[in-house]
Amino acid sequence: MRFALAPEQRDFADSLRKMCDAAGTPGIIRAWGGGDHRSGRGLIRQLAGAGALGLAIDEDHGGMGAEAIDLVVALQEIGRAAVPGPLVETAAVIPTLLQALPDSALARRWLAAFADGQALGTIALSPQAPAVDADTAEVVLVADGDRLYTAHRTEHVRSVDAARRLFTVATNDVVAEGDAVRAAVDAGFDAGALAAAAQLLGAGRALLDTSVAYAKQRHQFGKPIGQYQAVKHHLADALIGLEMAEPLLNRAALSLNSPDRARDVSAAKLACGEAAYRTARIALQVHGAIGYTAECDVSLWLTRVTALRSAWGTADFHRARIAAALREGAPA
Repeated sequence: MRFALAPEQRDFADSLRKMCDAAGTPGIIRAWGGGDHRSGRGLIRQLAGAGALGLAIDEDHGGMGAEAIDLVVALQEIGRAAVPGPLVETAAVIPTLLQALPDSALARRWLAAFADGQALGTIALSPQAPAVDADTAEVVLVADGDRLYTAHRTEHVRSVDAARRLFTVATNDVVAEGDAVRAAVDAGFDAGALAAAAQLLGAGRALLDTSVAYAKQRHQFGKPIGQYQAVKHHLADALIGLEMAEPLLNRAALSLNSPDRARDVSAAKLACGEAAYRTARIALQVHGAIGYTAECDVSLWLTRVTALRSAWGTADFHRARIAAALREGAPA
């Protein structure tokens, strides 16, 4: 059996990559971090027009009704371009959560607008947690135990990534309650962790490509620095880490609706997060001190990886979930 993306999936990824490259995401990221969302919202609408935001949304609610692996393909390209905005929440978390509830009225209320790119959504998984980009999202939700609320933003919270604008939120109205909310929130969390893992893998690949290109053109002692083993071995290690993480990501997508969901999603988030973070550190070493500067585009991906690595569960949290799953599955 050959485990590989279908030609249609590869073509879809290529089309999203070309769209993001043509848009010039570094300028969009900087504008978004400064509070100017116009160019970012324009790119998001283009991505939605290509179907990227409606993949996890059923056809009855205006989406594509695609498989989780298709969402992973799209979010890798979105992560590769570091597109700003609450796209994990809009494309994965909230659609999964709302469609897991027995009453589909909430899904009918918001999801078609998400799929079309006419609205963005964000969510805090507790009243104390901040919500990403709550200043630009039309739908802000808060989960609190067995209740789901609409909410509004209050104070801005500084983030390591200026383009992931965090806000504290205050609850408004209860829109759903009961045990079904807890189960739906759990499903939404795993969808968010999977989506973040996909973005991390894409961002890691972007950092590796940029570093390889820089190592080919940056000269030291009369030749490109990429010819030195101390550089190319680090880059090879980064590539190996990313390549080893990808099968775990695809496995998690394929088992998202199985009893192994939590274990596989945690394995994917952990592997992609660690591989992307290691690649970010290597990229910084290859570029030298210039990589730290805000003027260097590499810094936009460095801060994105740093922020996403701890979003939707830290490394310690996911290690604990994997360990718990292995203990439960061990023979007596």
